[in-house]
Amino acid sequence: MFAKVIVDIAHSQVDKVFEYSCPDGLAVGSRVKVPFGGRKIDGFVIDVSPLSSYPADKVKSIAEVFDEPPALLPECLALTEKISRRYRVPKAASLRLFMPSEMRLGKVRVSVRRFAKFKSEVPLSASAKKQAQALEFIKNEGEADFAKFAGKFGRGAVDALKEKGAIEVEERKVARSPFSDIAPTYEKKVLTKAQTDAIESIEKSDKTVNLIHGVTGSGKTEIYLSVIARQIERGKTAIFLVPEISLTPQMLSQLRARFGGAAAIMHSGLSAGERFDEWWRLRSGEAKIAIGARSAIFAPLENIGAIIIDEEHDTSYSSESAPRYSTVDVAKLRAQYNGAKLILGSATPSVETYVKAKSGQYNLITLKDRINGKPLPEILIADMTKEVRRGNNTPFSAALREELDRTLKCGKQAILFLNRRGYSRTVMCRDCGYVAKCEHCDVTLTYHSEENCLKCHYCGARYRMISACPDCGGTHVLYGGIGTQKVVAELNRLFPSARVLRMDNDTVSGKDGQYKILKQFSQKDADILVGTQMIAKGHDFPAVTLVGILDADMSLYFSDSRSGERTFQLITQVSGRSGRAGETGKVVLQTCSPDNYILRYAVGYDYNGFFENEIALRKATLFPPYSLICRVMVTCGNNDKALQTLKEVYFAIDKLRESRPEEFLFLNKMHSPVKRIQGKHRYQVLMRLASKALIEEIYGIAVQATSADCPVYVEENPANLS
Repeated sequence: MFAKVIVDIAHSQVDKVFEYSCPDGLAVGSRVKVPFGGRKIDGFVIDVSPLSSYPADKVKSIAEVFDEPPALLPECLALTEKISRRYRVPKAASLRLFMPSEMRLGKVRVSVRRFAKFKSEVPLSASAKKQAQALEFIKNEGEADFAKFAGKFGRGAVDALKEKGAIEVEERKVARSPFSDIAPTYEKKVLTKAQTDAIESIEKSDKTVNLIHGVTGSGKTEIYLSVIARQIERGKTAIFLVPEISLTPQMLSQLRARFGGAAAIMHSGLSAGERFDEWWRLRSGEAKIAIGARSAIFAPLENIGAIIIDEEHDTSYSSESAPRYSTVDVAKLRAQYNGAKLILGSATPSVETYVKAKSGQYNLITLKDRINGKPLPEILIADMTKEVRRGNNTPFSAALREELDRTLKCGKQAILFLNRRGYSRTVMCRDCGYVAKCEHCDVTLTYHSEENCLKCHYCGARYRMISACPDCGGTHVLYGGIGTQKVVAELNRLFPSARVLRMDNDTVSGKDGQYKILKQFSQKDADILVGTQMIAKGHDFPAVTLVGILDADMSLYFSDSRSGERTFQLITQVSGRSGRAGETGKVVLQTCSPDNYILRYAVGYDYNGFFENEIALRKATLFPPYSLICRVMVTCGNNDKALQTLKEVYFAIDKLRESRPEEFLFLNKMHSPVKRIQGKHRYQVLMRLASKALIEEIYGIAVQATSADCPVYVEENPANLS
């Protein structure tokens, strides 16, 4: 027998199938080790045949077979082919998406522990007191962890009992279960008519993709769980995606309460061992539901009945490393392969998604009311330009201070949102205008007061805080802008008795970091939670009656065609954390542009009004969904080589434009807005295309221009243009 193997090298020069002789019974999808170029490397079996394309004596043999059952499902292999072709990446790069990297690299194995078990009574001498105590203990317990047992009674006593036949020792596979301390929380709920109608609409629709457009707190989660329950009853499996890792413990708790051990968690925040064990629980069929962030779309499940993508509009569902896939696009492929239902949910669907739903391509389900019957939180606009004129230089408007005071006196909780961590956004010399910047990235450094240092939020570099300007020697150092650290410092000054928690990338460490902070807040161990976008969506805190949005303008004026859409989405999502239980919530939105039309739509929760305005604007200007924004990025440590590669790419695309001018609405080459990251110079060719007709040729140009030290990649409708 002969196996067709893809070697685990993500390079275009070896992106082809190699043949090896193999033992009978080798399954397609198996991981193997094969001789290749004078060494042995890992590979994936994509086909097995009794015949070879080469003379048998020229074909080398597979050195080792790793997994039983085979790691990769037939569906994975089919998807690999499509992803590789769609995003023009080597097949090995696509295959890597389907398994934990530590498993692929052989850095993690099954966890095995030894257990001592009672076997029989044996005569012991009167002096063997430790042995007698150990025997009595194991007789009562039946079994015990061997290491703990030996530690309790002494290794000598335990070994003696083993030699006398009183106990036996066996090795056993032990699963490393993440978040094992999470208490399952699920309260049986009676579905409302709107929820029941939504579930029936999904069941009866002949469309693969269903969009649930429901206001925050409208009961979308219960619909998701009910859909999953129906699929599990039919013997099928399900994938449940959330946009933030911080949301997975909350959702896992509900899934475990309702489905027990059928739910497995998948995301990059787990330890290597936990990720390995959860992956195998899904692959073996022990677990039927995969819950996680973007990467969980590649969960090794068979017979999928439902795929759920909550907060579908979130930009985190777009991969920013090769392959630069869209999670929704991959989900569509998996849904079609399995005949499954794909359910997208959001209070603020992306414009592109809502267009498809309105046109009938997707099944549209609308939930207009909150499940608790309460109105959506009232949003008050605080004009910060007026606050400054009144002499208020704190991060809080008078309205927000007043509402915070009222909330604390009532024993309720508040959430303050600011999507900027650190103490101060910039450090600047008042005398000469010098601004502290990262040596490796073309970005300003952020001051962190707790560590008294400057940090780069792109590459993570740390610098000493300056006491004098390195350019002119001046000592008048100014701090510009505010971050979450400064907000907490001001809260401690204004409300010294308030218990404040902060949640951002600086306070969250380890896989349990986010969970611990959120658990503290949910148990009312704190009065105010200050945070970045980690706290903006999906969380359900019944005692929160106030939300403060400290800088609503932050995303409004980005040089991005979606800046208005993202601002509307963010305000709506953050506002939705307030008033989710018995009491009506309130939101204070601080802005320097109180008359901006985006904010006016957001204050009224008027998604339809926003959508009609936005889609008319995009139609008039031919922006997505009426075109495709395409960016070809060139990154290189050598600036001259980066420029030369940029020119090659641009001229090749310009030649394409000459042959098909009707396909190009815009084309230009330029520096990327952030000119350098981690020492790499960044240039881009930016274009708007009338359709996807030329996208494969553009990918081909990028592949052709790529070299080992100067990668070139393509982004379609990039989530971030910086």
